[in-house]
Amino acid sequence: MAWQNPWYDASKSHHTPEGFRNPEPETRQPGDLDRWRKERKAQGLPRPPQQGYEQFIAQWWQQADLSGSDNRIWWLGHAAMLLRVNQRYILIDPALSKRASPVRFAGPQRKTPAPLQIRQLPQLDYVLISHSHYDHLDRPTVRKIVARFPQATFIVPLGLAPWCKRQGIRHVTQLDWWDSTRADGIDFHAVPAKHWSMRTFHDRNRSLWCGWVIVTSTTRFWFSGDSGYSESLYEIPRRLGPFNVAALPNGAYAPKWFMNSQHMDPDQAVKLWRHMAQPLTVPIHWGVFELADESLDEPPEDLARAIAASGEDNGQFSPWRIGESRPLP
Repeated sequence: MAWQNPWYDASKSHHTPEGFRNPEPETRQPGDLDRWRKERKAQGLPRPPQQGYEQFIAQWWQQADLSGSDNRIWWLGHAAMLLRVNQRYILIDPALSKRASPVRFAGPQRKTPAPLQIRQLPQLDYVLISHSHYDHLDRPTVRKIVARFPQATFIVPLGLAPWCKRQGIRHVTQLDWWDSTRADGIDFHAVPAKHWSMRTFHDRNRSLWCGWVIVTSTTRFWFSGDSGYSESLYEIPRRLGPFNVAALPNGAYAPKWFMNSQHMDPDQAVKLWRHMAQPLTVPIHWGVFELADESLDEPPEDLARAIAASGEDNGQFSPWRIGESRPLP
């Protein structure tokens, strides 16, 4: 018998009887994946950073400093983030292993070190996961969290709770788009993203993908997760903004003809940033894994060009070093 979506709601456009989908039309065509693989192999892409990997690490990496007690946000590389709010610690998409892969001997390999390890965290209260891909939901990191912080609550999109339970996670809350949960004076909202999910050859789009909005008395933070650009995303700041801090994708966008259905490019990220009144914004999804055709050092350069072209550089949307932190506005 074919798998049936147990959360199916016919009134919701992103639900299907077999799983989930993006409301926007699919732009990829059959054969595009093979075409992309052949083109990147023929062109020898991605290429190393212009000054080499060691110089890239020296320029764009630092050890995370967890001292202090103020409300603060860290970028941990790729899409991994850490927040300290209301004396609570929140991890988002913590993929800290050497590979983004189901196996240890193959798959995308880290080119920059993780700026911290789970054992270095003084406490951990909540873990947010945006979707099931290995560069966001990393089983070895999750197992370390379970061992050190068994009381941590995982908040995940629909369909990922069963996987979490199999890893020994005790406290799991799963949400649909626009659902929310509240704990310790913090509101967690699951919000739409334009992406997809897959962890095995048999579960494509059987779990949902999402972004997250975290709201406290002083902070409104939008983490977009992995998302292609869509004007439907404007509904998020309309409903839950204004935001004083955000994290938007800035990597894995080349070639645009193939990647734009699932990842924003810097021009699109800047367009979205301008729409939400230009808050402090962390460019994410770059600097660690070579998942597309651009080199590791291209996203910062392309973002700088996009910001300059917008004519609205207020210093609030610029690349951070991996491991860097700043006080929450």
